[in-house]
Amino acid sequence: MSSPEIASLSWGQMKVKGCSTTYKDCKVWPGGSRTWDWRETGTNHSPGVQPADLEEVVKKGVKTVVIGRGMSEALQVPASTVDYLKQKGIDVLVLQTEKAVAEYNALAAQGVQVGGIFHSTC
Repeated sequence: MSSPEIASLSWGQMKVKGCSTTYKDCKVWPGGSRTWDWRETGTNHSPGVQPADLEEVVKKGVKTVVIGRGMSEALQVPASTVDYLKQKGIDVLVLQTEKAVAEYNALAAQGVQVGGIFHSTC
């Protein structure tokens, strides 16, 4: 199963190819996507992305995870979150969201089992 292309990104809006939903923040993985609701894990800009935010994507068997920190990179990614992925043998890229989406789409186009979580505002 391939990772879906992120078809568009603008401030506060993301579209995933093959999905009719417009996301503000989203999670993607081989074969699917859904809204990334920060309230599920109590995520805030600081301390930022928690391992709990990534568990669902990790369980999909990804080899690489791309994290989009927002348009102005306001969303933090603590070292403990990066370590959580590395301990599972998963490559991780932490980038500004526009760069993260470009990198994610490039990896998906190459057939890499890639997942991601993306913040589309600040």
